[in-house]
Amino acid sequence: MNAQLEKLAAAGIDLVPSLAVPQYFVFTRDGFVSLVERKGEGFGAAGAPALLTEHGLAMLIWRGDQGFFVVKNHEQPATAAQIAALRRFAADLAAALA
Repeated sequence: MNAQLEKLAAAGIDLVPSLAVPQYFVFTRDGFVSLVERKGEGFGAAGAPALLTEHGLAMLIWRGDQGFFVVKNHEQPATAAQIAALRRFAADLAAALA
């Protein structure tokens, strides 16, 4: 687990202390968040990444060729830069946890 934490730190991904979701680790970078299940003393599967907004965690949803970050009662168009950053975050998180 220490090696994985070092990889996460090297990728600029932060572990957020959270008492609200004790069965998950919460990781963040550049405004994006992903929950990773706790497996004993280690990491399990990572959930889909989301954008942290003032309205909550907004998931990337596609409508045709346009992406939107959607959370209950709110949505916003996703820019190409946001989509690229979200994908990099997800890939870096997966690589660090592998």
